[in-house]
Amino acid sequence: MNPWLKFLLVAAVLALAGCASVVRNASDAFSRNLGAAVLDSEDPATVRDGLPAYLLLLDSLVAGQKSGEKDNASVLLAAAKLNGAYAGNFTGDDKLRARRLSEKSFRYARTATCLQDAPLCAAIEGDPEKFAAVVAADTNVELMYVLASSWAGYLQANSEEWGAIADLPKIQSLLERVVQLDASHDQGQAWVYLGVLNSLRPEAIGGKPDVGRQSFEKAIAISNGRNLYAKTLFAEFYARLVFDQALHDRLLNEVLAADPRAPGLTLTNTLAQDRARKLLESGKDYF
Repeated sequence: MNPWLKFLLVAAVLALAGCASVVRNASDAFSRNLGAAVLDSEDPATVRDGLPAYLLLLDSLVAGQKSGEKDNASVLLAAAKLNGAYAGNFTGDDKLRARRLSEKSFRYARTATCLQDAPLCAAIEGDPEKFAAVVAADTNVELMYVLASSWAGYLQANSEEWGAIADLPKIQSLLERVVQLDASHDQGQAWVYLGVLNSLRPEAIGGKPDVGRQSFEKAIAISNGRNLYAKTLFAEFYARLVFDQALHDRLLNEVLAADPRAPGLTLTNTLAQDRARKLLESGKDYF
């Protein structure tokens, strides 16, 4: 029997028997295993077509838990990750769907934050300086990372709203604290986010492209060059910003020549290769 189906049957029996704590523990393990299976997939189309069923399942796990229990945060964080990943990679040109899923991802992350970290929860709606002060004293790396990544996805899907853009400094504060506490967290992906954030604007108008380049290079080094999305976004955001075609083409050709299979990175690497092909083609007109 498929182990996921077996889990559902066991969970249903335990729920009927009233063994809530056992179901909750099983749910946590299932959430982690599902996330790992998605990230190790070599077929984005299968993930695109199959993941919605598991997003609904995670929604049901979240809905079935009692509010106010700190133990529920791990399932909320797993649901935030998968909803955010789907919104950012598999909604295509459907902007409304991307906004809905990214909003749900961010909502789950905020709810988990409020369950686990009251000071950080209270600071979310405050001004960036006060928020940064709270973040500077925080030590919950995974919580801050998921909050930042889901917030970034929400911002991307709502980029036309000034209120969302104004939250960029808060996202950056979270990511900088994450890498300060654990530079290699999630195989260095926080550095990729920081690379993009610092490469959005030229230096002449307040951007920090040199810091962006350093961030991308740290992400690549931490993964021993196996994080292909780090190289793809390095080319797209930094190399294009500073008009360095040689760097741009070298990075993208390295991505295309690499084996995408790597634990926890296979799916994103496969997506990175598809993006790299498009960037190389569009680069002919860009430079």
